[in-house]
Amino acid sequence: EVQLVESGGGLVRPGGSLTLSCAASGVTFDDVAIGWFRQAPGKEREGVSCITSSDSPSYAGAVKGRFTISRDVAWKTVYLQMDSLKPGDTAVYYCHNGANWGRGTQVTVSS
Repeated sequence: EVQLVESGGGLVRPGGSLTLSCAASGVTFDDVAIGWFRQAPGKEREGVSCITSSDSPSYAGAVKGRFTISRDVAWKTVYLQMDSLKPGDTAVYYCHNGANWGRGTQVTVSS
């Protein structure tokens, strides 16, 4: 069974940090790009960051310089380190491998 499972979300104050994880099972992992997306209430899902099979990262303008994506091939896990969080980062965060979506993890940035 193909599974992408996100974890690590939570409630954090503005300026705080969180690290999200996306654990993959039942799928090829090391030869595909993995992306993080987010969807805020009332808004469309948007791309946040992506890492290619050669570990080349890319970021949306809104998060560049604050978020860092990385992958651990041995553990089939992709991480999203989120620093200097803002209320505008509040959303459900999903990972995607081009074919499958996880169920998401909620990130809330509020004082």
